[in-house]
Amino acid sequence: MALLEAAGEVAFAGYSGQAYSPAGDKGRFVLPPLFRKAVRDSSDGRVLCLAKHERWNCLIGFGLSRKDELEAQLDREEELNTRLGRDYDRDLRASQLFAFTEVPFDDSGRFVMPDHLRTLAAIGEGLYFQGAGRFFTMWNPAVLDSMGAEWDAAKAACASLVADAGASRGRRQ
Repeated sequence: MALLEAAGEVAFAGYSGQAYSPAGDKGRFVLPPLFRKAVRDSSDGRVLCLAKHERWNCLIGFGLSRKDELEAQLDREEELNTRLGRDYDRDLRASQLFAFTEVPFDDSGRFVMPDHLRTLAAIGEGLYFQGAGRFFTMWNPAVLDSMGAEWDAAKAACASLVADAGASRGRRQ
């Protein structure tokens, strides 16, 4: 996650980095500090937007400020399709883009994953976070591990973070 200062105002520059959160008590996960501040700042509070990724078997997360970006995306897609002479169902596409769920999180970043999203992305006992610029992805580590070689860097980071979390849990017991 990065923020840039421009003319005295802070502009969002995207999510980057990796983190892992094991499922906690009551099935809660923790939004890592790496992403928490950016989500809080872009949501005027503690609201995390979650949705299923269009192509990958994972979730995406972002703050409420992305709503304006989604409207602009609809405009661009409609203009491109019109220029190319293709049909474009703006209402259908809007329902896909705006189908995210708003989830509150506490000051420590804890949030409850809605069951329907947990099921859609096969989320189990842990959640791997991967920065992706305008949003971040959240993966079941086993699902990420089944992805192709283009995901090798993310898989290596995930495996390392999962191992660190396991070693840390072992020391606490």
